[in-house]
Amino acid sequence: MLRVLYLLIIVICILPTLPGLLGVALSAFGYIPPLGMNRFSLTGFAMVFDWQGVWRSIGLTVYSAIASSYLACLITFAILQATWGTRIWRKIELSLSPLLAMPHVAFAIGFAFLFAPTGMGIRALHSLFGYDPATQGVNDAVLLIKDPHALGLIVMLALKEVPFLLLMSISILAQLKVTQIEKVSASLGYSKNQMWWKCILPQWFAKLRFPMLAVIAYSLSVVDVALIIGPTNPPTFAVLVWQWFSDPDLSLLPRAAAGAVILFAIASLLIAFARLVEWTIIKGVKCWQFSGRYGISLPGKSLFITLISLTILMVPLMVMWSFAQRWRFPDLLPSRYSNHFWQLEWDSIVSTINQSLIIAIITATITLVLALLAHEYRIKYKWQIPGYVIAIPMLIPQLSILFGLQVATLYLSSDSYLFWVCWAHIFFSFPFVYLALDGPWRSFDIRLIRAALSLGKSPLQAWLKVKMPILLPAIIFAWAVGISVSLAQYLPTLMLGAGRISTITTEAVALSSGFDRRVTAIYAIWQALLPLIFFTIAIVFSRVQGRYRRIST
Repeated sequence: MLRVLYLLIIVICILPTLPGLLGVALSAFGYIPPLGMNRFSLTGFAMVFDWQGVWRSIGLTVYSAIASSYLACLITFAILQATWGTRIWRKIELSLSPLLAMPHVAFAIGFAFLFAPTGMGIRALHSLFGYDPATQGVNDAVLLIKDPHALGLIVMLALKEVPFLLLMSISILAQLKVTQIEKVSASLGYSKNQMWWKCILPQWFAKLRFPMLAVIAYSLSVVDVALIIGPTNPPTFAVLVWQWFSDPDLSLLPRAAAGAVILFAIASLLIAFARLVEWTIIKGVKCWQFSGRYGISLPGKSLFITLISLTILMVPLMVMWSFAQRWRFPDLLPSRYSNHFWQLEWDSIVSTINQSLIIAIITATITLVLALLAHEYRIKYKWQIPGYVIAIPMLIPQLSILFGLQVATLYLSSDSYLFWVCWAHIFFSFPFVYLALDGPWRSFDIRLIRAALSLGKSPLQAWLKVKMPILLPAIIFAWAVGISVSLAQYLPTLMLGAGRISTITTEAVALSSGFDRRVTAIYAIWQALLPLIFFTIAIVFSRVQGRYRRIST
């Protein structure tokens, strides 16, 4: 039975990559029979490279993805170096869940409210130092929203990915046994900073491979965040491809599909580049690891305080905007408050929230069951699909497979929009939920199950009575991760829902493009609040269950 279920997991969560890539590849070469295109050609690729500004768009995409990813990696290392094993690290661990709970779109909207040319940052400069953008020029300020060089996009993506990399680093550093390495290094005369650079960094960076590849792939292919704060003329290449897909002229679909194929090729090249960087740092140029005892102390505490401060500032700022009836620039605070916009949007936002929660709960529950079955199959049969295959939906740009998946669904059932949206969310959520359970499942002592079996319990009883109570906090946390990932899905909802399925994320992105900031703030608040509720449930449940287990023993 477990073999059949594992085969089902492969069919639902892994194999769809093939028709997705095949469908977009065929369309890129001009083969779209439903539109009367029955011959292969390179017209789509020619149209891509004939588009004015395409090379600048590709350049923006590549350099912003590389810069934001490695900046996030450097900030993560700085925080670990400065705080690991200290009292501050415990506080950082507790703050990771709320930081992870805030979706990228909500974070981007809050970031825009802070650093827009008329945002709170410029207002604060005017209030504190008398800065007047009307006389000194907004161009003299640090322009981070819609700037042509994608600086704001780089900074925002880097800050948002730091909590994810910190979470992934917890299990990595636990495996490395930092305390023992520190003792040995101290006995050889190395300071703590030198130990982190010479001993920890090479091992940590190698084990951080898959999380870094996922961050690079996301930064390369992100559309929703780039629509909110990214450059516009030209936009990043992912946004450009999405605009081509949205073109009502169906004869231009080969251009959009060719752009998706090119985006996939760029992602593949960046993955190869990331592996080259890793090899160069760890194995290729090793002299820095033993040439002297130099070790730089990075301002990790200050960087994390900056990150947490910005995140905390975003929430009251969005709340103020949602209640601001009149807020003239450059006033620091609104002159009038009103709940008019909440009353105006309440009916529509409630229905959107309900639909978002239904999709997210269905997605997370099914994904959790599939991930549990996958881990149990690995333990029982000592075999599994390789990790890099399971992580493919994390490593491939969504646009590169969604068009092919959309075409495939049309042949099966063209009007089951809710079903296909839920399935797409499962497809993209499965790797995250699987990875969230990987550490706890590998650290579980299998001897406990053997002892239960030796006492006459069946395998199912042993799992329910022994293993599940121990790992239940990890299971609930993985479920919250699945809900958070589902709530954040933008392109899968739009493409497979054909615009008929509205979620809190699709509405927030749509409203952020020039609509009233008050309404945008309302949707951003709910988009940040919903994942936080489920992460809070996971944390509270974990603590209550831990106390109950201590009392019962």
